Amino acid sequence: MNNPKDLKLYCLHYNECDPKKCTALRLKKHKLIKIIRNFDYRVKKAVILNPFSPIVLSIKDKDIIDHHGLVVIDCSWKRILSLKKIPPNNARKLPPLIAANPVNYGKWEKLSSVEALAAALYITEFSEYADFILSKFSWGIQFKRINNL
Repeated sequence: MNNPKDLKLYCLHYNECDPKKCTALRLKKHKLIKIIRNFDYRVKKAVILNPFSPIVLSIKDKDIIDHHGLVVIDCSWKRILSLKKIPPNNARKLPPLIAANPVNYGKWEKLSSVEALAAALYITEFSEYADFILSKFSWGIQFKRINNL
């Protein structure tokens, strides 16, 4: 496996969560993700995870992620409707998955940032990267198990 830090992972972070529970901030602490405040030149061609995209993420997106990166959006579930305004260029949605994080355990499609990133990485065959980022959370492997990834 290449160094997981070589993959370009970004988080558009709205600062609406409890910093102690925020999976994106923990990934940042481990230098595994870059926090961004808006869509800028760094992520213009990256795959953006957006639950309102009409296109489901697939293995066909692997090259885009490999060359340009992957963006997860970290905002409250109350703000999620504002995501409809995100540019659709490379927006992709994930298939239905079950959360394993302590806040939303067992709920369909209420994934934490790390779960969304890991799911996208499994789907695009960056499985070792997905395993690595999930390993930073005591419940991470449970996400992989309950979703048969």
